[in-house]
Amino acid sequence: MALAAKAAGRDPAAVSLTAVSKEQPWDAIAPVLAEGQTVFGENKVQEAMNRWQDRRYGLELRLIGPLQSNKAKDAAAFFDVIETVDREKIAKALADAAEALGRTPRFYVQVNTGEEPQKAGVIPSGADAFIAACQKTYGLTIEGLMCIPPANEPPGPHFALLAKIAARNGLARLSMGMSADYETAIRFGATDVRVGSALFGERSPLR
Repeated sequence: MALAAKAAGRDPAAVSLTAVSKEQPWDAIAPVLAEGQTVFGENKVQEAMNRWQDRRYGLELRLIGPLQSNKAKDAAAFFDVIETVDREKIAKALADAAEALGRTPRFYVQVNTGEEPQKAGVIPSGADAFIAACQKTYGLTIEGLMCIPPANEPPGPHFALLAKIAARNGLARLSMGMSADYETAIRFGATDVRVGSALFGERSPLR
């Protein structure tokens, strides 16, 4: 990551690593934690709570998987960052949860840059209006944007599109890039990269 940032003329300290610990056994996570990693990404609210409830001191936990509205209160109470705000129902549920809890996580809007029907995220043409609704209608402080490019397409154009949407909406943070393409993402301005298999190896589903 540091080499990629330097090659792009960026300060390596401007790019944060989110270790994607979803579905990983604790034996795989513990050595990464011991090396000083403090930011971890999880896909499911309950799985994250089960894993981190008694281990979260000094850590930043990020929800990077789709969120159901009935889990909004638990997510708002537990996570420091929710990266997958993608529809008004979720925005309202999170706003209501934050008000009830007196606690507000940081929020990212997920953009479906490839407009893939099976994938979560607002489509690019609707991103500006949705960001404005999150901010003005629901009072959410949107920190940045997140995307997952299509697996069968070069990621660069998708990262460039996300950066363009963020810039015109005055958003400074870009969560983009995973194990296979984080160097490209850093070149296009990623501030947060989500790396799983390159750190932990391929996932073995929890039993």
